[in-house]
Amino acid sequence: MPDLFTPFALGELELPNRIVMAPLTRRRAGTGKVPTALNAQYYAQRASAGLIISESTEIDPSSAGDPPTRPGLFNDVQTEGWRGVTDAVHAAGGRIVVQLSHLGRAAHPSMRLDGSDPVAPSAIAARGTVFTALGAQPYAMPRALRTDEVPVVVGHFAEAARRARLAGFDGIELHGANGYLIDQFLRDGSNQRNDRYGGNIANRTRFLIEIVEAVLGIWQPAQIGLRLSPFGTFQDMRDSDPAGLFGGVATALAPYRLGYLHVVNPAGPGTVDERQLIADLKAAFGGSFILGGGFSHASASAAIAERAADLIAFGEAFLANPDLPERFRRNAGLNKPERATFYGGGERGYIDYPFLADPP
Repeated sequence: MPDLFTPFALGELELPNRIVMAPLTRRRAGTGKVPTALNAQYYAQRASAGLIISESTEIDPSSAGDPPTRPGLFNDVQTEGWRGVTDAVHAAGGRIVVQLSHLGRAAHPSMRLDGSDPVAPSAIAARGTVFTALGAQPYAMPRALRTDEVPVVVGHFAEAARRARLAGFDGIELHGANGYLIDQFLRDGSNQRNDRYGGNIANRTRFLIEIVEAVLGIWQPAQIGLRLSPFGTFQDMRDSDPAGLFGGVATALAPYRLGYLHVVNPAGPGTVDERQLIADLKAAFGGSFILGGGFSHASASAAIAERAADLIAFGEAFLANPDLPERFRRNAGLNKPERATFYGGGERGYIDYPFLADPP
């Protein structure tokens, strides 16, 4: 029976354990959205993870999309910055993939290079507020992408995927979760288009499939993952038939034999209905399956033993415990996350969490 410390073959990557570091936005990139030595140290500290998934990394060259401390991967300087991170992780014995994202309507005009409105599948603003350099601001009304503009955005994903190879990553994860652009195209609460990218589930999935096919020209299938959040409501996301939608997405992806599907459930192990949908997605996808969101050592171990997932992703626990696998192995106590330092700042709350071997 597998457990968290049973090795796992993810494509050509040999993972020493099944403990994944989830993508964690930390807003500590340098000027120009360029990763720095501080970021390299942070990721290298956590190289004992079976797999590290980087923080959400912007692929849109026309938008910072967030305060400029969010990293990008759309120019040479950023690519070299990420090379410093991957070199540090590999030197420490780790494996790392980059999560590629486009914020779509979750961006704000104040952070776009030309001050223009954010883009989205439809001109529907998210309810609520977004964090900007000016503080919390209401989400802006996005501009609906024209049909002929959609392939341009697909090309931005492909260019970022190409740069990810140059930067030395072991693979890529497409960010189709948490209310960012791919998720916005998938869900009918944000996609009310009447062209080939809107309407039925197959049409709403088309944008994602075109991205997958574009990056398959750069990476092998086993080196590409996708993250979905079928239960997520962050950034005002909703759909009239989430089971049908995400079941359709998993089924459409199955022929591509991608490296993994990463499903995040804010409820952790989830309710009976949520567990059933997760099981259905795992079966429909047919490949390696990562589950994340609210798991403890005990519940993660149970999920692996029950084969509900092949790998379990941990967020806050990895943020505060750079040696999380060893702590789990020893059944040791965990450092408490310092929420005030989650987003932005310097070394405090980033690279100064103690290891087990550190003095009290």
